Amino acid sequence: MTQDSGKKDKGAAQGKAAQYGVTPQSVDFNDWYNEVVKKADLADNSPVAGAMVVRPYGSALWENIVRWLDDRFKATGHESLVFPTLIPMGFIMKEADHVEGFAPELFTVSKIGTEELAEPYVMRPTSETIIGHMWSGWLNSYRDLPFLHYQWGSVFRAELRTKAFLRTSEFFWHEGHTAHADEPEARGEVRQMLDIYHEFCRDVLALPVVRGEKTASERFAGAVATYSIEGMMRDGKALQSGTSHYLGQNFSRAFDVKFQTREQKEEYAHTTSWAISSRIIGAIIMTHGDDFGLIMPPRIAPVQVVVIPVGRKDNFDAMVKEGEGLAAELRALGLRVKVDRRDGVTNGFKYNDWELKGVPVRIELGPRDLEQGVVVVKNRNSEAKETLQRAEAVTGMPTRLDGIHHWLLERATSFMLERTLNVDTYDAFQEAIEAGNWVRAYHCAQADCEKAIKDDTKATTRNVPLDDAEFFNERGEGQCVKCGQPSAYGKRVIFGRQY
Repeated sequence: MTQDSGKKDKGAAQGKAAQYGVTPQSVDFNDWYNEVVKKADLADNSPVAGAMVVRPYGSALWENIVRWLDDRFKATGHESLVFPTLIPMGFIMKEADHVEGFAPELFTVSKIGTEELAEPYVMRPTSETIIGHMWSGWLNSYRDLPFLHYQWGSVFRAELRTKAFLRTSEFFWHEGHTAHADEPEARGEVRQMLDIYHEFCRDVLALPVVRGEKTASERFAGAVATYSIEGMMRDGKALQSGTSHYLGQNFSRAFDVKFQTREQKEEYAHTTSWAISSRIIGAIIMTHGDDFGLIMPPRIAPVQVVVIPVGRKDNFDAMVKEGEGLAAELRALGLRVKVDRRDGVTNGFKYNDWELKGVPVRIELGPRDLEQGVVVVKNRNSEAKETLQRAEAVTGMPTRLDGIHHWLLERATSFMLERTLNVDTYDAFQEAIEAGNWVRAYHCAQADCEKAIKDDTKATTRNVPLDDAEFFNERGEGQCVKCGQPSAYGKRVIFGRQY
């Protein structure tokens, strides 16, 4: 391709994107993201500073996420419960690292009506403390263990710079909390949940993620070990997409969560916590979107197929009826289908609107198509349209949707691999980070060295990939890319700028 043709293609793409009313990614990724969130009807600003209103389309996406994960949790023996939003301030203060980690983010309630509270409440930043308090009354014997609990709800953390789904003062998540009789069982729980998150991202969301352990500086406040899944967005930044923590006996000691062992000895429980939040929606947007809006992964999409009846005023109602019949055939296969019944709106507007919303497959049905027994099918990830026999389009739809899932996963995986570089000098490290890449480098594990890298480049350690991680799991030895001391992890650490 010549330089002139490249400019022409880019100009054409920007021109088409302009029809959708979104800034192309290549022009301003941040503006693109904010516009897509709003114009695709996922979320809107709220009158509460830093908080968002999730609109029905975004809520339907979150409901699908909740449904899949909830079923998976229950299948592994976990039980849901519900705790209050308000937590006594004294609970937060009991675990030193925990209070230090969360103090800058806390929302507090100091009054009920006009009456000052003797002890303020904290609006839930996470629930280890209050759950530990309740466990101390529920746990007596080793026979009671393990406790395998989780809850869905809102979390409140003060954010100075907010961004819908990614960083808001109130966001939505599940939080898992488990208690075990010994360390091996608790650590097994931590890995099980990390692997469930990895499975969910890969097999449902088409997101390639790297499983690994966080460095000491990046651990959850109060944890002995923190593990994460990290995804690369299309601007090269990292997004921590889920975490799983081994808390040791830190919280059980603080809240007296102990039990009588088989040997009639008193022992503190080993606890864990784990979570995926609504920021995973941000990962879907920024991993799969393009200049024209969203591309929804088919297995989680609120609408998998949209049927657009095409007709004149005198036959539009008849075409809508035919469209509903086609939708019924697709729904009988277990698919989520929408018929666009809007009248007085151009077909072009409808096509653009559903592309912006990222619906995986569009079917156009007009009078001539009906006469010939065909429909026009277009995948969201392709410019091409296909004219297919109606029966073929219906029976082949599950396979078509699977194909889009695999295309999205392969595209995102290739992008991550191409944008992740091995470096051994600090000059190369700085250059690669500035260019918007992830970097794999040896590191000494010293907190001051890690901080110096962050101060210099705004890059943080994402994680140290596990030996059985799907990506970047090779072992090796070397010198710290920053200070030259021997490496501490037996492999390269992933660095990158983050959301």
